[in-house]
Amino acid sequence: MPLTPLDIHNKEFSRGFRGYDEDEVNEFLDQIIKDYEILIREKKETEERLNSMNERLGHFTNIEETLNKSIVIAQEAGEEVKRNAMKESKLIIREAEKNADRIVNESLSKARKIAIEIEELKKQSKVFRTRFKMLIEAQLDLLDTNDWDQLMEFDLDATDLKTLKEEETLS
Repeated sequence: MPLTPLDIHNKEFSRGFRGYDEDEVNEFLDQIIKDYEILIREKKETEERLNSMNERLGHFTNIEETLNKSIVIAQEAGEEVKRNAMKESKLIIREAEKNADRIVNESLSKARKIAIEIEELKKQSKVFRTRFKMLIEAQLDLLDTNDWDQLMEFDLDATDLKTLKEEETLS
């Protein structure tokens, strides 16, 4: 068991003829030397461990600082990406609105053209109907004339035609 400061302080040497017993003092000094060597070695080992731990702590502190910087940079990059995404989404929305307006305007223009064409076709249809009706009525009027009745009353056979033809040639 190592000596404590109290043990060293309370140590009393026996008195010999010429003072303290030399062997006893030497033995005590040897014990003190051994204990101090142990203490010095333990102190050195402790200091080495402390230095090692301080180095590791410094290393981990550097890693922590690097990580903190990385986190800040990542947050800033994230914010930048978010801002850019917002800008891009606004641009996309504006472009989509422009395209929608253009499409609506083109559709309205086409619808107007189609409506005009429909009106034109209606007019042409009315004109055609009127003309066709007039043609049919004219044809019906032709059918209703007495000329048809006269043709039906006309009686001529093939022999009469021969004599008529001969008379015409003679004349």
